[in-house]
Amino acid sequence: MPAEEKHSLAIRWFHWLNFPLLFIMIWSGMLIYWANDVYRLGWGETTLIHFFPDWLNVRLNLPQRLAEGMSIHFVFMWLFAVNGLVYVMYLAISGEWRHVVPGRHSIRDAVLVTLHDLHLRKELPPQGKYNGGQKIAYTSIVLIGIGSLITGAAIYKPAQLSWLTKMLGGYPMARWEHFWLMMAVLGFFAVHIVQVLRAGWDNFRSMVAGYSLVAPEKSANPPREERA
Repeated sequence: MPAEEKHSLAIRWFHWLNFPLLFIMIWSGMLIYWANDVYRLGWGETTLIHFFPDWLNVRLNLPQRLAEGMSIHFVFMWLFAVNGLVYVMYLAISGEWRHVVPGRHSIRDAVLVTLHDLHLRKELPPQGKYNGGQKIAYTSIVLIGIGSLITGAAIYKPAQLSWLTKMLGGYPMARWEHFWLMMAVLGFFAVHIVQVLRAGWDNFRSMVAGYSLVAPEKSANPPREERA
């Protein structure tokens, strides 16, 4: 079975660097959040879900580590920001952005891919390097990362960056926005890992080694965006 390059070395480096950086950022963020864990899902005096229950805080050894969490969080924030900035610059300069940024058919294709994954549709829409759902997800996670950096800066330096904090609705609102952006990252992680497991070994190998095996019939009939 022939092989073809799927992910460049740069893309693979950005991906595998980002994974531990985000993990450390989320973990250290939870050390900070423990000191004032005010967010929940519910209404009035009724709470359906509290973020996060005491037993989870204790199990993860989060209490009494606020200063440690802040120091770790703000060190790795710079690494996360630099990695993200270089990644976006690489997409722009190399032309890889064409594979990532959604096009006019992406929303329709994302719906069709979702129906296929739910076994409600038999045929997949034409597949390129990334399908419509992946393009929307990968572009969204970049925007979520940018939003996390902006809201994080607003709550890290609310006095020095008072104009930014005010623009985001004030300190409590900026903190609320930062928290839910983190929850969006966790949601992306969960869906991403499930989809990687569903896609199988070849998809995972392509992000490690850079190449993917191609069925003969696929080689003879390239996807719509490659034909274009």
